[in-house]
Amino acid sequence: MKRLMLTGPGAMRWEEHPEPVLSGPGQALVRPVALATCDIDPAVLRGDFPLPGPYPFGHEGVAEVVEIGPEVRGVAPGDLVVVPFQISCGACRACARGRTGNCVGHPRLSSFGLGAMGGLDWGGLWADLTLVPHADAMLVRLPSGVDPAAVASASDNIPDAYRSVGPQLADDPAAEVLVIGGPAAPSIGLYAAGLAVALGSARVVYLDDSGRRLDIAKSLGAEAIEGPGDARVGRFPIVVEAAGGAKALRGAIDATAYDGWCTSVSVQAQDVALPLFGMYTRCCTLHTGRAHVRPVIPEVLDLVAAGRFDPSLVTTVTVPWEDSMEALLETPMKLVAVR
Repeated sequence: MKRLMLTGPGAMRWEEHPEPVLSGPGQALVRPVALATCDIDPAVLRGDFPLPGPYPFGHEGVAEVVEIGPEVRGVAPGDLVVVPFQISCGACRACARGRTGNCVGHPRLSSFGLGAMGGLDWGGLWADLTLVPHADAMLVRLPSGVDPAAVASASDNIPDAYRSVGPQLADDPAAEVLVIGGPAAPSIGLYAAGLAVALGSARVVYLDDSGRRLDIAKSLGAEAIEGPGDARVGRFPIVVEAAGGAKALRGAIDATAYDGWCTSVSVQAQDVALPLFGMYTRCCTLHTGRAHVRPVIPEVLDLVAAGRFDPSLVTTVTVPWEDSMEALLETPMKLVAVR
């Protein structure tokens, strides 16, 4: 089979590789049909994120089930499924608590397509076939009528956005939301804005200095405001920081209301001084870290199936599978490749 390898900044190649085979009763073989870039992928390809390669590429996508082990009950050959990027057994204490990104059944951070950080043995999704080790625990069937290309990022970026607004709006229905968008996690910030609208926030403000991202935010139903990440736009019960950098994080914390929640979905590569006294006096909660994506994928898919949220509005480039490599090297914000 063919799989796509990232060999270094700005360098990729297709290579021939032996097809994976089922080696356990709970496994499945899947054939990816719609693949998406994660927000860190363009940074990796530009050499701005420390995953230099070589490694099998790709960790967001929808696939068709090709073959299943004898103990698999949740999916069948021919089903279209979202493949979560994190490897999770579904049986350990972490998985039982919904902390699937920290499954203890495998080495920490195990994931598809993230090189040494996620473990090279899992391979990548940008391939003709991929082996899924815990099919019943991991794979999520697509609802009828949902376009695989629209939810290709349901493996990672869309659930990452959901965790920043979904539980918070469930706890405080109709609460106003501020999303500070930017280059660090551009699609996650936009997904968060669209999901907040879909989940019934009374007001969703999207702050960014990019005209293109502001236009996408408007199309998702958000109120778009042009400005830097630390611009003063008031205080909000729910704040999402997706811009990256100390100024945006400080701006997000300063914009968090009393008893509010601030979630940073960007990767802060440097330590940032926090205004702890102000956070203390306002009872402000700050959360950062990797998302546990598997538990919320069904909720995301239900919103899409119901017509309340359209993630395809965030996609900036769609190409046929055979044109993937050339399109990836141009590092668009959100690329989707389809078979």
